[in-house]
Amino acid sequence: MNDKIYLIIGGTGGIGQAMVQQLVQANHSHSVQIFATYHRNEPNIEAENLHWLPMNVSDEDSIKKSCRYHQTDSRSRGWVINCVGLLHTETAQPEKALRQMETEFFLQNMQINALASLLIAKHIKPLLAKANRSANHPAVFATISARVGSITDNQLGGWYSYRMSKAALNMGMKNLSIEWGRSLKDVCVVVMQPGTVDTQLSAPFQGNVAEGHLFSPAYSAECLLDVLSGMTVAQSGSFVDWAGELIPW
Repeated sequence: MNDKIYLIIGGTGGIGQAMVQQLVQANHSHSVQIFATYHRNEPNIEAENLHWLPMNVSDEDSIKKSCRYHQTDSRSRGWVINCVGLLHTETAQPEKALRQMETEFFLQNMQINALASLLIAKHIKPLLAKANRSANHPAVFATISARVGSITDNQLGGWYSYRMSKAALNMGMKNLSIEWGRSLKDVCVVVMQPGTVDTQLSAPFQGNVAEGHLFSPAYSAECLLDVLSGMTVAQSGSFVDWAGELIPW
């Protein structure tokens, strides 16, 4: 059960790249293979057991092709972690009021934040099905979500596109955990809140973060990987934060 294959979707982003670097540093054995995706330019991060794959999460054909390259077998435990997310673009910011809603930006949020993880799951399932796994040592399908996707926790309003797309992601992953609980045993499907992390995604909004609550990508990645390492099948369908604490839906 020591052989592992990791697939990090969004290996060039802040959290994704930190995960890749930590996995490379911690795993020098050829029995551990790390696959990571990039959108446009392949990063200059090299290791014998690190393999870079192009993937555009807005294009199902691109997702399908990249998943085909990610090979596993009956000796390996498979982990898939989707770190890709959208909060703002060069021309659009999260909405503070309904009057700022724009169809294109809303649909872009849904495409990247919600739909992409379902399409990745769709095309990675045959490979996860081959993974060596058990109830206490499951294969993992994890997606980075956000606390603002919690309907129960929403006390401020605003950020319509981002909140709604993350809530949709959470529902999609909950659905997936139920379906795979029947058809793909011993896989833990989990959505995770990484904390507020010092990345390009959060950069315009860091002024409102309380002192000590802005995490480095390396710290957040370390916490998330540690939480995932202790997950069992019984926790499939969970929404947890970087410390492993449950977040209300």
